[in-house]
Amino acid sequence: MKTETRKAENSRRLCLRQWNISALLFICGLAVALPAHSNPYLAKPGEAPVTVYVATCATSGGFMHLYTALDNNLFGKYGIAVKHVVIQGGTNLSLAALATDEIQFLYCAGDATVPGMAAGIDTTLVASPLVGLPYVIIARKEIKTIQDLKGKSIGVGSLAGLPYRLLRAFIKKFNLEEVQIRPVGGSQPERYNALQQGIIQAGPFTPPLDVRGKRDGFNVLYYLNDLGLPAIYSSLHTNSKSLRERRALVQRLVAALAEAVYFVEENPEKAKASVGKILKVKDEEALQSSYDAYAKRLVNRRLIVPANAVAESVEVTREAGTKLGRRAAELFDNTFAENLDKSGFLKELWGGKVP
Repeated sequence: MKTETRKAENSRRLCLRQWNISALLFICGLAVALPAHSNPYLAKPGEAPVTVYVATCATSGGFMHLYTALDNNLFGKYGIAVKHVVIQGGTNLSLAALATDEIQFLYCAGDATVPGMAAGIDTTLVASPLVGLPYVIIARKEIKTIQDLKGKSIGVGSLAGLPYRLLRAFIKKFNLEEVQIRPVGGSQPERYNALQQGIIQAGPFTPPLDVRGKRDGFNVLYYLNDLGLPAIYSSLHTNSKSLRERRALVQRLVAALAEAVYFVEENPEKAKASVGKILKVKDEEALQSSYDAYAKRLVNRRLIVPANAVAESVEVTREAGTKLGRRAAELFDNTFAENLDKSGFLKELWGGKVP
């Protein structure tokens, strides 16, 4: 009887041991089969949000991703309470506010800010959601071809900055030495009014003014992105204090911006609504033009700042006679954008390979 009891007990223990091993293998199998949660940047439950000031250097459809993120509280998911301000008066004023930590982040066209950064203003590019050039040359009705511009004037805000540099390259490419580049100041809508009044015969504009130009009977002569110049458009900048003391915050904001790129692509109507609200535009065709340019043609889903474009912009700045205080490699930090890939965040966000 005792022998039978021992046999039964041993059999029971063996079954339990086998069951435990099977259960363990099953659990391990699940661990392999189920992907690990790859968004380490989200706010933790109960975590108090950190307030930061994020400025834009203008009001532009090119800032679509930031506007959409603000309207749909994408930053809040990452534990960030963003206060958005607009700084007018030139990019150097915006960079100065960032350098002194009056604002913690700046969203502006990288090609417009690199000259000031190269001259010594202590700020850094950390993400570039848009790479390329959205500008088009719009001309009056009587100017139907590029060669018709000879002897005419093209308006620009000032004889410095990205639009001026693009016009010089455009004139050189098409041998338009007789064309006058005329500084007329003001915003793009103000320069468009100068075009309507005949003060200038053409000018570089960004969507959605291309739609308005076509409706007014003007001609879209050239897409300046076809010049093939390395260029950085809407980009996130921060300052040295943030890079030293708030790196986790910078990382979270870059992650939120990457999600904004995905969100805009998946929710075009919400993106167009955000741009329409800030530009005070209701025209569907105009909003679609902005969406096509900034959510499709120029989008840079990995946010990596292109080193060649930074170097090109610094070289142009040097050739213009500006004394350089910083090298091109010192103007950007791709660590945060690269971490999105290394952590698996981008793969999880896009459900596989990033398009």
